[in-house]
Amino acid sequence: MQEERIQHLIQFDRAHVWHPFTPMRQWRQAEPLIIEAAEGDFLIDARDRRYIDGVSSLWCNVHGHRVPAIDRAVRTQLERVAHTTMLGLSNVPATELAQRLCAIAPGGLNKVFYSDAGATATELAFKMAMGYWRHRGDKQRDTFIALHGAYHGDTTGSMSVGYSPLFHKPFESMVFHTEFVDAPDVFHTEGTQGRRDEGTKGDPRPEERGLKRVWPLEDAALCRRVTARALDSLESRLKEKRGRIAAVAVEPIVQGAAGLIVQPPGYLKAVERLCREHDVLLIADEVATGFGRTGRMFACEHEGVEPDLMCLGKGLTGGYLPLAATLATEEIERAFCGELHEHKTLYHGHTYTGNPLACAAALASLDLFEQNDLLSAVNRKAALVADGLNPLRDAEKYPNVGDIRQRGLMIGIELVPPTGEAATGFDPSRRLGYEVCDACRDRGLIVRPLGNVVVLMPPLAIEEQNLRRMMDIVIETIGAQRS
Repeated sequence: MQEERIQHLIQFDRAHVWHPFTPMRQWRQAEPLIIEAAEGDFLIDARDRRYIDGVSSLWCNVHGHRVPAIDRAVRTQLERVAHTTMLGLSNVPATELAQRLCAIAPGGLNKVFYSDAGATATELAFKMAMGYWRHRGDKQRDTFIALHGAYHGDTTGSMSVGYSPLFHKPFESMVFHTEFVDAPDVFHTEGTQGRRDEGTKGDPRPEERGLKRVWPLEDAALCRRVTARALDSLESRLKEKRGRIAAVAVEPIVQGAAGLIVQPPGYLKAVERLCREHDVLLIADEVATGFGRTGRMFACEHEGVEPDLMCLGKGLTGGYLPLAATLATEEIERAFCGELHEHKTLYHGHTYTGNPLACAAALASLDLFEQNDLLSAVNRKAALVADGLNPLRDAEKYPNVGDIRQRGLMIGIELVPPTGEAATGFDPSRRLGYEVCDACRDRGLIVRPLGNVVVLMPPLAIEEQNLRRMMDIVIETIGAQRS
């Protein structure tokens, strides 16, 4: 009976569901994994098989699944009101959450505008930045600067400022012009793919012989060169487009969809300095990096950066319900205030803006950060991951591993051609990243690649034994898939 039900679900999925970021022809040729339940660090499929949630249900789960405190908060709110509009009204959880967010946000971010997804949070930030300059009488500021490889979502504005030919080419006529500058991508910039050191070669102990990799981000001189070039690119564009730039948008510390590109130390702070020198706004897209993912509540805190606008989503509710927020300074919000005849109102909103159930979940999630000292735990687990993945430095045993990039519990393992082949990455048609992640599933781990970067993004509260098991599975699988 259960198998019959599962087959019906598979049939309905193939017939009716259009999945995000999914090649649908290939999807329908394979049997879908249907998740029916979850518990702690695990997802449970319709056949009762358990999998470590190594992708945090797309980078948003913080405390695990079925967390009693968050479940209780949502149920309690459900007994009061599930939803009420914020157009002309307010509600208790949204008001309390706004105060909490402003209290923990960097700098002078003390205004909160709610939406329902990371893309809408960034879309709103771009509108706020443009409107800010227009309402101040500066109508020439009509352009944004973003980094190559940036990803800010898939609404029209967000794909304009995070344009990816792979994702957005069919919609090119819809996007507006954005100035793109070099990203501080240490791994790809100087052809360092597959770089190896022979520091232990010749050691009398057999287990320490062979070629040991040094990851590019560990080379301080290389990081300085790449950072300097990226900053020169930004500064040159700011000078060239003086008086035209409304804002610089950046994913702080880690560029997510670009392949977990970790920025060298000092880069983000220097971007803030250039924005101040050239009188442009700084937009920090913390949708992926916020809420402890990099080891601080917000990634900007690593370098003491205070953006003018900050976008939040994903982990805001602990991974429970759709909710996003755009935080702004008092100065920016004030530009939208005036007499009615001036028409300065920000005419923007969503039906589920400030949804009480989602805000209640977010409040409970913030409580758990404090009660469980979660940020300290993240940094402890990040050190465990860095140590646990050290076997992949062995270039002879794992020839297809070119780089490991990590900040907090954001980890990317980049697979490259074996030595001697062109260092341009695997042919995408080989789908090696997909093959590794698919094979991990057979071992009880769900992870998702970005091209040929295997992304590890477990819940922040993951138990250490499950974290170790996740690393063991990944190492075993990469070893088994070697070319």
